[in-house]
Amino acid sequence: MPAVAATVFGAATDAAVRYVAMLAGDGVTRGLIGPREVPRLWDRHLLNSAALAEAVPAGARVVDVGSGAGLPGIPLGLARPDLTLTLVEPMARRVEFLTDVVTALGAPWRIVRGRAEERSVVRAVGPVDVVTARAVAPLPRLVGWCKGLLVPGAQLIALVGERAAAEVPGLVPELEAAGMRDVHTRAVGGELGSAATTVVVMTRGGPARTARRPG
Repeated sequence: MPAVAATVFGAATDAAVRYVAMLAGDGVTRGLIGPREVPRLWDRHLLNSAALAEAVPAGARVVDVGSGAGLPGIPLGLARPDLTLTLVEPMARRVEFLTDVVTALGAPWRIVRGRAEERSVVRAVGPVDVVTARAVAPLPRLVGWCKGLLVPGAQLIALVGERAAAEVPGLVPELEAAGMRDVHTRAVGGELGSAATTVVVMTRGGPARTARRPG
């Protein structure tokens, strides 16, 4: 475990160690993680995912779409216990693994099986402040899938590679036409060395919802 992991995960460091062990064991056996990724689990997967924590507002209701083996959702949830986290994943074997992880870690996170664009998933997830994703789909397609979750004022924060980040300026008109605004890239995790990464942040346009007053 890299020394910086204890700083990132704090009181949840032991839980992060258990999660890494599950990824290296059942995660590989069930085909969620490639065997060659095992030596890189901390830097390439856990710390890289946790890096986006600095872009997520305090106390946010977060839904991680296409969560797969729990990336970036689970590292984010471990690094930021103030967040209310829901993991959305359509594939049964991945949902089973996520359920095993949540149970083993005693975490309060919810798991919803389905695709982000399905009405049943939108209803099950409920109000959302932030949608996260990692290597799920090209940004315009991802926005299309997540529109039902992205109420006005909600943010989409996607972990992307250097190549995808370089393409963002050219995608801004298409993303704005799809209802998004304030589209920009942001470097995160600068203190994490090789685990540092870039996220694309955008906000769903339109008037933000306001809470109804009693009576």
